[in-house]
Amino acid sequence: MQIQSKLPDVGTTIFTVMSRLANEHRAINLSQGFPNFDCSPRLIQLVNEYMNKGMNQYAPMAGAMPLREQLAQKIYTLYQNSIHPETEITITAGATQAIYCVIAAFIRQGDEVILVDPAYDSYAPSVVLNGGKPVAYELKSPNYNINWTELEQLVSPKTKMIVVNTPHNPTGSILSAKDMRTLQDLVEKYDLLVLSDEVYEHLIYDDVLHESALKYPQLFQRTLATYSFGKTFHSTGWKMGYCVASEHLMKEFRKVHQFNVFSVNTPVQYAMAEFLKNPDEYLSLPYFYQQKRDFFEQAMSTSRFEPLSCSGTYFQLYDYSAISDESDIDFTKRLTTEYGVAAIPISVFYTSKRDEKVIRLCFAKTEETLEKAAELLVKV
Repeated sequence: MQIQSKLPDVGTTIFTVMSRLANEHRAINLSQGFPNFDCSPRLIQLVNEYMNKGMNQYAPMAGAMPLREQLAQKIYTLYQNSIHPETEITITAGATQAIYCVIAAFIRQGDEVILVDPAYDSYAPSVVLNGGKPVAYELKSPNYNINWTELEQLVSPKTKMIVVNTPHNPTGSILSAKDMRTLQDLVEKYDLLVLSDEVYEHLIYDDVLHESALKYPQLFQRTLATYSFGKTFHSTGWKMGYCVASEHLMKEFRKVHQFNVFSVNTPVQYAMAEFLKNPDEYLSLPYFYQQKRDFFEQAMSTSRFEPLSCSGTYFQLYDYSAISDESDIDFTKRLTTEYGVAAIPISVFYTSKRDEKVIRLCFAKTEETLEKAAELLVKV
C-alpha cells in the first residue's frame, strides 16, 4: 500500500535521540524537560483518595467542575479576569493536546500561522496537519527579544493566528507588559487570533510577574491560552493541562476536544482541585526553581560555557562558541558520549535550523545531579 505521509519531514525527535544516547552512555540527562524528583506526596495521596472514592469513570467533557471552579478563582486572583468555569475553561490531556485542538479548531487550508522561533516542536506540525502554513519569526541570541516591527512585516492577508510562548521554551525569555500591549494592538489591527502557550506561568524569576494574555481584556477576546499541571506540579507523566478562552472561542475549541480525547483523567482532576486550594503549592515555585537556576549557574561558573539570561522556565541556555566551532548537534552528541552530560541543541527549535552555538540544559533536577553534571561540564 502506498502511503503519502502528511508529515514527510518529521523523523525521530532530538529529545528521543539525546535520551537514547544518554541511556547508552550512562550520561546525566539534562536534555528532556522533566524533573528527576517526585511530585508532592500529598498530591499522590489525594489521587489515591479519589480513586478509592470511586472517581474512576469518565469526567465531563469540559472537565470536573470543582477543578474548573478552582482554576477560575486562581485566574481571578492572579490576573484579575473573571473567567466563567462553565463556558471558558476546558481540562485537557496536557498542554500539547490543548495546543493541537486550538490549531485544529481555527486553522484551515492555506491559513498562515506566525510562530516565534525557536519554538516548541509541536506547533509547526500541528499547523501543517490542519492545512496551514507555519511562518517563522526568528529570535536572536543573546536576548531573544521580539522586534514587533519586524514581526508585523510577516503578517499577510492569509495570516490567521500568532503563537506566543511566555516564559519561552527554549530560551527562558519572557514577554513584558509592553510586549503584551503591542501584541494586543497588532492582533486587533489585523483581526488575528492568538495561541498563548503559558505552561511555565509559575516558573518566572527575580520577582518579575508573569504577563498573561488573560490580563489584557481586548487581547483575551482573541486568545486561547494553554497551561500545564505537569510542568507546575512535577508530574509531566500524568499529561494534565487546560485551555482558557472566552466563550465564543471555547465553543469551537470544545468541538475538536470532544472528538480528540473527549475527557481526561478523572481522579487526578478531583485531586488537583483539592490541591489547588493551597496557593502556596504554586506561588512558591518561582523561589524553588530560582534556587536551582542559581545553584547550577554557580556550579558552572568556572566552565568555559557562557550562560545566557534565564528569566523563566526550567531551562538554561549556554553559549559554547569559545569552546568549539562544531555544529550544536554534533557538539551535544559529543558532550553526551565523551563527557557524560546530555543537552539539547537549539538549532532544532528553529525552522531554518539556525545554529548560534547555543545549547539548552534542564535544571529541574536535584542539586546532587546538577552538581555532578557541572563537574563534568567544567572539564570541557
